[in-house]
Amino acid sequence: MNRIEKNKTQTDQAWNKLHNRLETDGLLPTVTERRFATRPTAWIGIAAIAAIISLCVYLPTVLRTDRHLSGGELLVKANKEESILVTTLEDGSVVYLSEQTSLEYPKHFSKKRREVSLKGNALFDIAGNRARPFFIETGKVQIEVIGTAFHVRNSGNSPFELAVQRGEVKVTQKQNGQEIHVKAGETATLLGDEWQLTVTENSEQFTRYMQNMRFKDEQLDHILHAINLRQTEIHLQSSPELGKHVLTVSFSEDSPEKMAELIGLALNLKCTRNQNIITLSE
Repeated sequence: MNRIEKNKTQTDQAWNKLHNRLETDGLLPTVTERRFATRPTAWIGIAAIAAIISLCVYLPTVLRTDRHLSGGELLVKANKEESILVTTLEDGSVVYLSEQTSLEYPKHFSKKRREVSLKGNALFDIAGNRARPFFIETGKVQIEVIGTAFHVRNSGNSPFELAVQRGEVKVTQKQNGQEIHVKAGETATLLGDEWQLTVTENSEQFTRYMQNMRFKDEQLDHILHAINLRQTEIHLQSSPELGKHVLTVSFSEDSPEKMAELIGLALNLKCTRNQNIITLSE
């Protein structure tokens, strides 16, 4: 075999290997018949260059995203299950995420403002801080709060809706700048490009977030804080040295007493009750 034939054989083998790899990764269009064992050298060169360019564009994008997330600049919590996924932010604010909902937020908020991005439905309980207002970005509106609790419906084809449980919230349309202030007991609905303000009639939109809660890799003090925010009958607490313990746990329509018992079993802790206060300790 002369040098030209040897080079051609090696080129064909390289092309076959590249083609199979691209086909396995789903980067080639589906065709009825495949003939790639004896392609003209010029076509091979063009195809190989195109494939290399595509991979060079695709791979750096993926790598940049990974570096961005792993660097702690942006964190993402996505809930794909029916239970409520609860997460506590750096400032102590608690977010209860419904099914098919995602939240993007920085690991550390800036000194002047706290800002997150929401897709889907969620209940927010925002820690008060007038020096650093809290902003929530959605597809159509921006929500500004200082310290309050409210429910946001922002999914599918349903109109955007915000119901305030306590405090006051300002909501601004991104398209035309129209804003509305919503107080406790009120609901703002975006119909077309107009705001409609009504009295909140459905209080279950707040209480349902206590029925099936799920915590993933959350600190014990964050879990107890989130539970206490949603009910006032029983106050759950732990000894200070236990607060940093990380726990993954789910609750299904459990009472505060039952939640404390389940946490105690998971961490091998004892529960002590004094009137309406339950303390977890070693």
